[in-house]
Amino acid sequence: MQSSLTKSTSSFLTSSRRHFSRTSSSFSSRHKQQQQQHKRKSSFVTKAGAEEEELMQKLMAMIGGGAPAGRPPKGQMIAKESAIKGRDSEMRVTEEHYVLKGNSIKSFPSNVKTCVFATGCFWGTEKMFWRLPGVYSTSVGYVGGYTKNPTYEEVCSGMTGHTEAVQVAYDPTVISFADLLAMYFTNHDPTQGMRQGNDAGTQYRSGVYCKDKVQYDMTLSAKKAYQEALGSTRGEITSEIPEDFNMPYYFAEDYHQQYLAKPGSRPYCSAQPTGTAMPETWLKENGAKLSGSFWNTYGPRPGCTIGVPNEPIPLETALKA
Repeated sequence: MQSSLTKSTSSFLTSSRRHFSRTSSSFSSRHKQQQQQHKRKSSFVTKAGAEEEELMQKLMAMIGGGAPAGRPPKGQMIAKESAIKGRDSEMRVTEEHYVLKGNSIKSFPSNVKTCVFATGCFWGTEKMFWRLPGVYSTSVGYVGGYTKNPTYEEVCSGMTGHTEAVQVAYDPTVISFADLLAMYFTNHDPTQGMRQGNDAGTQYRSGVYCKDKVQYDMTLSAKKAYQEALGSTRGEITSEIPEDFNMPYYFAEDYHQQYLAKPGSRPYCSAQPTGTAMPETWLKENGAKLSGSFWNTYGPRPGCTIGVPNEPIPLETALKA
């Protein structure tokens, strides 16, 4: 009986090896064909593919489970000593603005001033600012953290301390800083802390990163005025407004720059405008060049902030509003 069992086992193993050999050979052939097909396909890197990958990264950052070792819980700032160190090489970006043709996003005329604003996802924020008359150029990037020249993936990990932001370069003889603050406060909900709408994490916190004391003082004044305008409908404004006028701003990847104006872009923005206008008395007291009626016509509305044309609003049109 033992001999019979040994023979049966031997026969089974022999049969199995032949089956495995045929299966392995068939699999190897199919695998080689698939690799060849994959190589042909991968030689064409489509913009849609890049966008899908970016979306997946963003979704994974939003819905990720428990924090890995060294990473703080979602919504909690990372300690400086635990942050990713970064790199010396700067992000390579196209210098010419995609919408404001001929204008650079990196170098500006001597009469142009800058300020950096964060309202959550930077795509929609940038679009709303580039439409304002007097804005020379805009760019998207990262600010407020510790990592030098971070990548989008690193910022989404919560390990850099940065928030998504927009640098606005503007001509103060055409548009005032008060006008930019009106766009900033009405273009999102500044009371949501470490999130904006569906986007949660320290990289979506609200903030204004000023370049001088004049901007800083006016921002604090605007915050107070807008808090009073919100009244009891919202909580306390949580916008980060540091008294550090040399905070580094790092460009985001080139595909993020003026993203919503580019063919094939995905119309996404999680900003949550409150529907409350900046008080017109404050605008007048602080030298705003755009009137309350301008904001009633062209200002952000509750819900989606990006359902407007990409083209800038002409100055004459803005002043007649």
